[in-house]
Amino acid sequence: MARIPPDAAISIRSITRRASLRIVEAAFEYALKNGRRKVTAVHKANVLRATDGVFLEAAQEVARRYPQIQFDTANVDAICMWLLKNPASYEVIVTTNLFGDILSDLCAQMVGGMGFAYSGNIGTNYAVFEPTHGSAPKYAGQYKVNPLATILAAMMMVDWLGDASTAAAIHRAVARVVAAGQVRTYDMGGSASTLDVARAVAALLE
Repeated sequence: MARIPPDAAISIRSITRRASLRIVEAAFEYALKNGRRKVTAVHKANVLRATDGVFLEAAQEVARRYPQIQFDTANVDAICMWLLKNPASYEVIVTTNLFGDILSDLCAQMVGGMGFAYSGNIGTNYAVFEPTHGSAPKYAGQYKVNPLATILAAMMMVDWLGDASTAAAIHRAVARVVAAGQVRTYDMGGSASTLDVARAVAALLE
């Protein structure tokens, strides 16, 4: 039996079949609801054979219930390359918590940075929505941070609450402000304040 060196650090990674089935089912249901045609399960089962093996088997099981949705799998290191090379090849990605945290930051930068990335922690009866960057106390009171991630998180919340038309209107307003390029915070190459951008979006909703 191999001995663990006294200076080693060990972390336990817990992946359950039940949770894996649940998150993959949510991914396929999201694809159906939003007209997506493909779900990709991201894993590292060739190395993390026990934990990611459970996740991958669960993903394959769920995929068989949705023959109308294309399904494929990818190793987490490989998809980091393929997302940069061929981002349009992917529609819905489902993965474990750690890999999802890594990939979400990668994808955020691909669309302009953390100022645009929003997220939702969605359960059966409750949900919490926020920018993926979380809070930024070092910028408190400076009014320089891009507010679009927060606005888009609110859009996601409104959609989850069942008001799809209002959510779509928020999305259109944000898209128009970005496309016009006249009101931009520092991360977008401009000098507008947080409130300037928020007011520009709000004006298109009135």
